[in-house]
Amino acid sequence: MNQGRGIWIPAVVCLLFAGTAAAQEPGKALRVSYNHHAPASPALRSSAALVLDATGSSVLFSRRADVAMPIASITKLMTALVVIDAGQPLDETLQVTEDDVARGRGTVSRLAPGTTLTRGDLMHLALMASENRAAHALARNFPGGIAACVAAMNARAHALGMGSSRFVEPTGLSDENVASAEDLSKLVMEAAKVPAIREYSTDTSYEVQIGRRVVTFHSTDSLTSKPDWDIVVQKTGYIAQAGRCLVMQTIIEARTVVIVLLNSYGKRSRIADARRIRRWMESTDHSRSVTTPARAADPTAAIPAAT
Repeated sequence: MNQGRGIWIPAVVCLLFAGTAAAQEPGKALRVSYNHHAPASPALRSSAALVLDATGSSVLFSRRADVAMPIASITKLMTALVVIDAGQPLDETLQVTEDDVARGRGTVSRLAPGTTLTRGDLMHLALMASENRAAHALARNFPGGIAACVAAMNARAHALGMGSSRFVEPTGLSDENVASAEDLSKLVMEAAKVPAIREYSTDTSYEVQIGRRVVTFHSTDSLTSKPDWDIVVQKTGYIAQAGRCLVMQTIIEARTVVIVLLNSYGKRSRIADARRIRRWMESTDHSRSVTTPARAADPTAAIPAAT
């Protein structure tokens, strides 16, 4: 390509996004063009990222989006989805037991064994506050137990076309739960179709009765409390091997946008990256063509490994 003479060569790739909000024929591949003269890309600190304009069926930004990596508590979106698929009543009372208690660093929970809550309460806490014991209790009470729940999660991923995904447990505490950013965009769009998942994941706080006490839980995503954000569904995730992760479907510039951020460096970087993406979209005209970062530079250069 001779950039000095202003000549550019469009390339076309086909990506299949199941569950997209765009008006496309079922199973039709998403046609995406890359403009090498695109405006400057957002300076993100996530090692993998995808920004999908679901309204226009176009990829606006992609960085290592096809690379499978640990997804931490993003896993809980799939756990909730298969529980909903199973048609289990959300008002049924379940008990947290010793079987739901994970041992090790980062596994602190306020749901003591013996706590009784409804399935809906547990799903609410798993999605909003990323409660691991809540997610495990949901899976343990799935028809057939944990093994059947994990099998259903993998089957659902396959059905959605999440070809790089693999689940081994329902909470995200295992680094063997992996997916690519492209995979997770499909999961986000599918989860956004479920009213309960939309409601629970975007709530800012929630109170439950634990014994004689009323305990308040808060969202792990600070953007849910910001009035200038219109978030349809979201989930955060963190373990050391996955770094800070964030997925969401939101409305920006009157368009439905899916944002996937994986292995973000720094405790606040995933939120800062989401804000950078929004500012980039608000200041850039994406109406004429799909854009990706210029290929002259390595977008992952100088990004430290997550700690």
